[in-house]
Amino acid sequence: MKTIKPLNLKIIGSDLEALATTTGIIVVLITPKGVMDPLAKRINKLTRGSLTRLIGSKHFIESDTGKLFSIDFPERCAAEKICVLKIERRTSKLIARKAGVEIAKMKGSVEILLALGNFANLVELCKGVMLREYKFYNHKTEDSLNLEDGDLITVMHKEPEIFKSELNEAEAIRDGVFLTRNLINEPSNILTTEEFANRLAELSKLGMKIEILEDDDLRNLGMNAFLGVGQGSSSPCKLVIMSWSGANDDVAPLALVGKGVVFDTGGISLKPAGGMEDMTMDMGGAAVVAGVLATLARRKSASNVVGLVGLVENMPSGTAQRPGDIVKSMKGDTIEVINTDAEGRLVLCDVMWYAQERFKPSAMIDLATLTGAIIVSLGHENAGLFSNNDWLCNEVLKAADFENEGAWRMPLGKPYSKLLKSRLADIKNVGGRAAGSITAAAFLEKFVKPEIPWVHIDIAGVAQTKSESDHAPAGATGWGVMTLDTLIKNNFECG
Repeated sequence: MKTIKPLNLKIIGSDLEALATTTGIIVVLITPKGVMDPLAKRINKLTRGSLTRLIGSKHFIESDTGKLFSIDFPERCAAEKICVLKIERRTSKLIARKAGVEIAKMKGSVEILLALGNFANLVELCKGVMLREYKFYNHKTEDSLNLEDGDLITVMHKEPEIFKSELNEAEAIRDGVFLTRNLINEPSNILTTEEFANRLAELSKLGMKIEILEDDDLRNLGMNAFLGVGQGSSSPCKLVIMSWSGANDDVAPLALVGKGVVFDTGGISLKPAGGMEDMTMDMGGAAVVAGVLATLARRKSASNVVGLVGLVENMPSGTAQRPGDIVKSMKGDTIEVINTDAEGRLVLCDVMWYAQERFKPSAMIDLATLTGAIIVSLGHENAGLFSNNDWLCNEVLKAADFENEGAWRMPLGKPYSKLLKSRLADIKNVGGRAAGSITAAAFLEKFVKPEIPWVHIDIAGVAQTKSESDHAPAGATGWGVMTLDTLIKNNFECG
């Protein structure tokens, strides 16, 4: 089996003379007004004015910013291709990142040299390259891959050592996003609750504290809603707590809570067979939380953040939870289980309550592939946000917009909560077909203390996609790692 390591960029000093003998693909920059820097001018001279001819073409003039143009087998160059990036020297980070994504998409086994001079957003462009250059080949044999050597991108920079340090944060984000993608892409026979917990335990090497609560611990805490979801599976329930302490001890932590259903059959309320194989991604919320904590630790964030993920498998069996069962949550509320396929909220409600009771957080955010209804509402373009606090919700939306990760606020309110009234218990776990994602959020809101700013993020539509997304090939996207990292940087770091 072949595990692909993340792409690491090679940084070298600027060298005009080396351009003639560089093989593979060389990428240079020309502004929309046709201005060339010394590196592009050198290529233009070597190729007898080919860039000048390109600038004067209708195709170049009418194309959008961020467009790549190719000149194959250029004269007097060892390179097999010159790519010209039409872009302003000072442009938005998103345009720069998208340009990096396009560069990564054209890369096969051929080496690439980025000779972009003093492009202001070169770090963001490189981040786009790194985020898009992702492969999950863990379960393919090497014979079927036909992999070749040459997995290298080199960046020319006038101050290579300074640029290397500037890339550190981008590499930390890349590592967190890739951890999330890798976890989501793993099949459930590999990523069991025990294996998931073991992989999270490895994050202690980054300097965070890892604690794992087992079935008996959860039972002693009264987490019967959580345990009920897993009672039909041979895989044990586990609560993994990841703590990053980068600020003073007296700073209350931000709590991130993730749904970690490693496979969801629906339980006794069995899902249809078609598409059930996609339920390997029902632990996406837990994967995002892990990716965020890994990023914070990797970049030594000056924040206190605790990540809690409830790991469980929802299976039908003779011991499985039944529709009509009533369970008592850690909070003490009784829950009538109308549908065993509405299991994620049963996991989250106990973990969220535990997070508040033990850690007294300054704010709490939960992430979950919670409802198919959010896909009906928002498709695969936006995650759905629900909140009891305008400031925190707006900050998450601002961070998502800054990172080009789609998010949209959805409503909450008493009319939706009324749909969860149960004849036999304090609350039931579903409210009917109407407003399914909203009533799911309304259920969770009942387990949030009034004084705690809280955002629930339903990522069912964005955690994994059938086609490529802005920063990722088809499959797991890593949505949310960059958004939450930016949120923390903007609002929860000290100093």
